[in-house]
Amino acid sequence: MIGGPCGNVCLRGINAATGQKGHSDECRGADTEKNARKLDIQSITCCSASLVNPKTDTLKQEREFLDKVYATYTVDHSLQTKVMRGLIMRTFQPFLRRGRGLELGCSDGFMTEMISNQIEHLDVVDGSRKFLDVASKRNLPNVKFVHALFEEYTTTDQYDYVFASYILEHVLDPVAVMKMARTVLKPGGLLMMVVPNARALSRQLALHMGLIKNLKALTENDHNHGHRRVYDRVDFNRHIDEAGFENVAQGGIMLKILADFQMDELIGGGMLKDAHVDGLYQLGLEYPDLCGSLFSIAKAKP
Repeated sequence: MIGGPCGNVCLRGINAATGQKGHSDECRGADTEKNARKLDIQSITCCSASLVNPKTDTLKQEREFLDKVYATYTVDHSLQTKVMRGLIMRTFQPFLRRGRGLELGCSDGFMTEMISNQIEHLDVVDGSRKFLDVASKRNLPNVKFVHALFEEYTTTDQYDYVFASYILEHVLDPVAVMKMARTVLKPGGLLMMVVPNARALSRQLALHMGLIKNLKALTENDHNHGHRRVYDRVDFNRHIDEAGFENVAQGGIMLKILADFQMDELIGGGMLKDAHVDGLYQLGLEYPDLCGSLFSIAKAKP
């Protein structure tokens, strides 16, 4: 769930070595090429030509697990989720100058629609046909949907932007996925990322209440949502650097005072109004380590 700590609801796969489950809103999966009814959805299968190229057996198990998860998974439509999605686009928008983009994961297409309104063309990669079907019903004329694992996605296209909101906490190898993004970006192109923050004020409160053992500990909720890690700015910047990127802009999105369900009650009950949300967003820019999520807008290092 967005900002708490999963973003746009991500369904990921399962680690063949550890058996750890995953999930993604922005997600993955692959299939043999076939027609996707009347939708503009392309299905790809790649192996040795993969841009990331992890072990084939691991990806096979990821796909099998995803098929089971997608059968019952529902998208989070909470008020907190909608607020966070809007704030993410508010953060990205000043850096968008039309052009072509690639979005990793689409969930219900809420973010997809907002992004598509800001650029000329958007390709979307997602492992869930269920999510692709839902997102495609928005009938976005400048969007093409592709059914594939991120690790298997390959293209000759080059993009001005790659969007990865709440993806890196789910994937087997976040640096590899970021390197894949680097190969498809045009010179000077931007990788726009959002991850949940281990040091969010709400998480620190949970630590002092004895609800979690440490800020990096994965809770039952984390495991249920397929989180393989939780980031702080040190880890985030380390992965950005290892993938060959450097930050153009970085910070936090919305100072997060309480857990998602509590934020929902405050927003839904009218206690937390638009002015309060704006204030928490502005505070987040001053105190990124207390925010629910961290963002980075990065470009490839020379």
